[in-house]
Amino acid sequence: MQLSSTSTQRTYRYVRISIVGAVAVLGVALVVVTAAHGPVTSLSALFYTPARTVFTGVMFAVALAFLALSGHSVEQVLLNLAALFAPAIAIVPTPVAPGDGPGIDPICADGIPCVPAGYIPELRTGIVTLAVTAILGAALAVILARLQRTLTPGVAVAAVAAVVLAAVALVWALAADASLLRIGHLIATGGFFGLMVAVAIVSAVTSQDAWRRLYAGVAIGMGAFLVYLGTVMIARLAGADQTGQPWILVGEAGLVLLFAVFWIAQTVQRWDDVDPAILAR
Repeated sequence: MQLSSTSTQRTYRYVRISIVGAVAVLGVALVVVTAAHGPVTSLSALFYTPARTVFTGVMFAVALAFLALSGHSVEQVLLNLAALFAPAIAIVPTPVAPGDGPGIDPICADGIPCVPAGYIPELRTGIVTLAVTAILGAALAVILARLQRTLTPGVAVAAVAAVVLAAVALVWALAADASLLRIGHLIATGGFFGLMVAVAIVSAVTSQDAWRRLYAGVAIGMGAFLVYLGTVMIARLAGADQTGQPWILVGEAGLVLLFAVFWIAQTVQRWDDVDPAILAR
């Protein structure tokens, strides 16, 4: 039986599916690197392996997908902000120590994980580019919203928040890059998944029956993994964990899997929407 659908429906379906696809690509890259070169202690450490291009591309693809899911709901505001944190996860590399992955052997003081000096110029360029683009993008979004008569308080809040975040990142990169190198990746990761927890909570509140329970479970699970991951990463940066065990990978894998579950559920739940919103309003 042939199913009818509008172009808008198909676009929203494919964008949601592409988010799940990006997670799958990241998983495949992890398996390929592990099989061909050796294990890594975290997904973020893929940045320093032959999978660097894939890792970076996935983060930017997710950001673009979030921005493509246009709308005016609370969830859209949260996803627009998450779209700023996603590329920052790739631009600001995670601090690493010898043995964190194949070919990873940085020179770090006192054995504390660090970002190798050779990556610092790339980081500065990437953050400045992202920040300036975000500010220009926020201004363009407001202009387009006014022209289309869709300027809502949500759009305005998202634009202001994006400008503030971009300005903070810009000042941080130019004035205090030492601390950015140390905790920037942790902040970006926490911001991204923290916003996804908020999205799952709002979706649980606005959904019914089994969907409500599923999204609530995703929110609780992601929150727990986020706390675990933050604790492990802070301990590692403080030098308390130098075992070389993949404790960070466990937390990242849990978050990424629940992230995929959320978007698979969203795709199924909203597959037949005549006028697709990103999520339930």
